[in-house]
Amino acid sequence: MVETPAADTNGSSEARIAASSTTLRWHWRGVCRRCGFALIGLITFVLALELLKRGAAGYGRVLIGWLDISSAASALGFGWLLSYIFLSGSPVAAVAVSFFASGVIDGVQTFTMITGSRLGASFIVLFVGFLYHLRGHRRAASVAIGVLSLLTTAAIYLPALGLGYWLLSSQLVGVISASADSPLSSVLDLIIDPVVAVIVRLLPEWSLLVVGALVLLGAFSLLDRAIPEVPGGQQVFGKAGQLLYRPWVMFLLGAAVTSFTLSVSVSLSMLVPLTVRGVIRRENALPYIMGANITTFIDTLVAALLVGGAAAFTIVLVEMICVAFFSLIVLLLFYRWFARVLLWLEERIVHSLPRLVAFLGIMLVVPLLLLFVRW
Repeated sequence: MVETPAADTNGSSEARIAASSTTLRWHWRGVCRRCGFALIGLITFVLALELLKRGAAGYGRVLIGWLDISSAASALGFGWLLSYIFLSGSPVAAVAVSFFASGVIDGVQTFTMITGSRLGASFIVLFVGFLYHLRGHRRAASVAIGVLSLLTTAAIYLPALGLGYWLLSSQLVGVISASADSPLSSVLDLIIDPVVAVIVRLLPEWSLLVVGALVLLGAFSLLDRAIPEVPGGQQVFGKAGQLLYRPWVMFLLGAAVTSFTLSVSVSLSMLVPLTVRGVIRRENALPYIMGANITTFIDTLVAALLVGGAAAFTIVLVEMICVAFFSLIVLLLFYRWFARVLLWLEERIVHSLPRLVAFLGIMLVVPLLLLFVRW
């Protein structure tokens, strides 16, 4: 009679251990499955963006031959508008450097054209958000990061434009000597470029936009399986998730991710599913965007040096330093006020369809008007 409970206790203990082992095994299977979806989804995501940019590039090359760029303002509008069409800022910056190297535009016009390319580069985030909305997610949640990216970029780059224009036009900055042997490429490029090359050979250029959009929807499906829907990043990452609420950490994270991918389009577009699923809050994404907008110049710096020499390198470096200067001023002195204003503007725009349409209209009309300014 006495040994029976002991036997029962041992049996129940073994059952609990077995159940715990099974639960742990399933837990790790779930983690591995999510990691697999995340990795494949990320590669598919980058592939989709590259296809979209390649498809848009054909229309961009046609536009280049149509327009006459003869002033700093028209170069600003041209770079801005061209980044909408290319769905990326980096190729437009490369075009600006090539124009400078061939003597088509001067240093100040090169600087403003590169600035314009960055002002319009965040449009791809809005485009990605719209496609995410087509999958059934709320419009406000899907397009919010795109609107916030455009607002944040404008808030930093416009004062940087004024400072850089003054430094270059007054010739306060001399030509900085540097050297480089070859263009930069990210680890993702080694995986994506061969696949893109095969697709480009097989498909007509006009179809790449359609194929890219379809691949992007597939990437969203994979990422949705990898990203849990939670109220905040802290619940996902535990104590480490508290770091997501610190502006400096997110600022450095945005700079690091863009340095790794060498594409602000990729690093910012990744915010769309992360914010919709609740992993990152919009207010935490703001310093991430600021950091990404600085290191996005790394590949442009090397490209400028290879194509345009030390003079082109100096122009891009001045742009990078000016953007970093105003970003650090904001983070050090009045980040909370800056964030409140931008988040208020973003909320007012996104939650009203007429205001959202008006905002998009302004973002299109302004660079078009700048094309005709001759100063």
